[in-house]
Order: sequence, then C-alpha cells, then structure tokens
Amino acid sequence: MRGKFITFEGIDGAGKSTHVEWAAALLRQRLPAGATLLTTREPGGTPLGETLRDILLHRPMHLETEALLMFAARREHIAQVIEPALSRGDWVVSDRFTDASFAYQGGGRGLSRAKLEVLEQWVQEGLQPDLTLLFDVPLEVARERLAAARQPDKFEAESAAFFERTRAEYLRRAEESGGRIRVIDSTRSVDKIRAELEEILASA
Repeated sequence: MRGKFITFEGIDGAGKSTHVEWAAALLRQRLPAGATLLTTREPGGTPLGETLRDILLHRPMHLETEALLMFAARREHIAQVIEPALSRGDWVVSDRFTDASFAYQGGGRGLSRAKLEVLEQWVQEGLQPDLTLLFDVPLEVARERLAAARQPDKFEAESAAFFERTRAEYLRRAEESGGRIRVIDSTRSVDKIRAELEEILASA
C-alpha cells in the first residue's frame, strides 16, 4: 500500500514549525503495520537540496532563477526521498512543498502562475500531497513573532506588502484545493491548535 504525504505550509511567523515534529510523533502512533514516517523540509531534504537551500535563503538572484532552483531542489527531493518512501508504504511529513512556491515566488514575487504550473507538472509528474495543513495568521502577528526570532533570512526580511501577497496566494490555493489544504487559525494557543490537528490527522 502506498504511503501518505502530508505537508505543512504558512508564511514566515505563522507558527507551523512549532507543530511539525509533534504531528509526526502523533502520526507514528497510528501508522499501518510495517510503515515508518520521515520528516523532511523544503528547500532541502537531500544533500544537494540543503546546499541549494543555503543559496536560496541568503543570496540575491533573478526571480526566475530562484523559482528554477526551488524546483531543482524539489525534483531531487522527490526522486531521492519522497517518492521512494511513498512507494515503500512509508509516510512523509514535509515542512513546505509546492504550495510555498506558488505563494512566495508567485504571490510574493509576482512570477506568473502559468510558469509555476509548467514547473509543477514537469517536476512532480502528478505528485501532490494527500493533505496540506496551512497555518494562517494576520500579517501583524507573523511580523511580531519574527521580530523575536533569529537573524532573518532574505525571505523573512521581506516587506509587509510581500507577505500580504504571499498570504493571499496561500488562501487562494486553499480555496481551490478541493479540501486538500486545511486552513489552521494559528493565532490560537498551542493546545487549541493541536486539538484541531489531532482531529484532522485522525482521518489522514
């Protein structure tokens, strides 16, 4: 039996990373016999992907170069990690996937949706997450959280307008996802968020 693929999304400061390992631990208790679960991230997830991550997060580049490198890292991630695991019947939980490219390079930076769709079809060959959890907060909440964090990378240091566009594209994707993307109100307490996540993941 093929494994399940679950992704976590949200603008920087939305709080998704607080819940990834917790959700993975919860899912490990419910896996089919013989299956394992791995956690990974994008950009990254492979040695090449991690090298590209460092370049993408810290070096300025042309918008289309950024998108192409994101999908190059993703292709390696799918070929080396995600697809082999799913084919074995294992489950994969990823901190970001292609919805982030539509949100950040598309919504935030303004790359045409048509170009992103071509890359998505070419690189993923039909692969989509079974479930995506989109952690959503108003921009002012995200900015406040980021202000207390580490030295920001080039995305985290972007303007408020950039993040408004990114958030709007995430929410547009959710509306058109046919239920794949579940929007989580991440302004609430950790306990309330995890209660909702437990309910959602029970039927994953």
